[in-house]
Amino acid sequence: MDTQMDLDLIKSYLRIYRDGLLNDTLRFWLPRAIDLEQGGYLTALGEDGAVLQTDKSVWFQGRFAWLLATLYNTVEQRPEWLEYSRHGIEFINRHCFDQDGRMFFLVTREGRPLRKRRYCFSEVFAIVALAAYSIAARNQEAAQQALELFQRVLHFQPEPKTDSRTRPMKGLVMPMILIVTAQELRKATNNPLCDEVIDRCIAEIERDFLKPEFKCLLETVGPQGEFIDTFDGRMMNPGHAIEAGWFILEEARLRNHDPRLVRLGTTIIDWMMDWGWDRDHGGIYYFRDVKGLPCTEYWHDMKFWWPHNEAIIGTLLAHLLTGESKYARWHQMVHDWSYAHFPDPVHGEWFGYLHRDGSVSTRLKGNVWKGPFHLPRMQWYCWQRLEEELKRRNQLASPNR
Repeated sequence: MDTQMDLDLIKSYLRIYRDGLLNDTLRFWLPRAIDLEQGGYLTALGEDGAVLQTDKSVWFQGRFAWLLATLYNTVEQRPEWLEYSRHGIEFINRHCFDQDGRMFFLVTREGRPLRKRRYCFSEVFAIVALAAYSIAARNQEAAQQALELFQRVLHFQPEPKTDSRTRPMKGLVMPMILIVTAQELRKATNNPLCDEVIDRCIAEIERDFLKPEFKCLLETVGPQGEFIDTFDGRMMNPGHAIEAGWFILEEARLRNHDPRLVRLGTTIIDWMMDWGWDRDHGGIYYFRDVKGLPCTEYWHDMKFWWPHNEAIIGTLLAHLLTGESKYARWHQMVHDWSYAHFPDPVHGEWFGYLHRDGSVSTRLKGNVWKGPFHLPRMQWYCWQRLEEELKRRNQLASPNR
């Protein structure tokens, strides 16, 4: 019989996520990540917060600006959060756009270009940052810039990994990241384009990437969803797929618990938790092969921080939307393993990269790929959903209802 989390457990999780965000994660990054001399954020930090390099990851300029503005909008209107968010927005606009309208991926501390990528990750995180900042600062120009950049991204065709004349293929990354980008932009603009993109991307994921014959969500398929029997075509990234699953569940939540979207999102989480969980050592594998063949990536069995962040969100949201006890058990399973292995009890924040057995591989806290995003987003999002659930149950229990 399915049972909901009891109130004491909800309160315990809520405290862990809220206090971890406010008293640990943010304290690690603020103010040391703020570059008061050149603008923007420094995220390549060592175990104790020492700066390891000053080159700036452009997508983290957007990611951190989004986080800070979102905290201002949803938690407390702390002036420093708004000011620090503006700090990132201004650096993005001064230094991070190339002459062709695309954005760089890596720049020097001063903002000189170092690298561009074929994907538009810098752009989508600039969009969500601008959207959240526009709400916080009541800045309509930022909202308009976010919308225009979103429209530009929709027309952008990333350069394929392989010659498309020989082996045409497409990746899960674009439809899944456009869902959450449109969800964030919708808060600032309420433009109907956001709903259109969300519906189109969810349909594409379900039609082309979801494979019932394998019970999985693939990362790479042919243009019409064809299975490609290569390393790339067989590869699954469980954390990435679970992230896509909870984006769909979030849309279900916002659409009054839409049952079709709940089924789709929970199906993805069901299948990918089954594929991803390491039954010998615990934790979530980074890559799996859909045919059970060897993976080509040497880090395939490592435990990275962010898939666990996404699985903590996905399993919690699945439980809150369905009431099914298996998701509560999975949430506890992922939560307990993650909190037993990733947090640094000495300097705070989480280590990002563990060996398969959960031992630390490298003790840094930030680089081009890791910074103040997946962990604080998880802590913030779970805190907000649990607080809502607590209020809902209190209202149900109230005699004056």
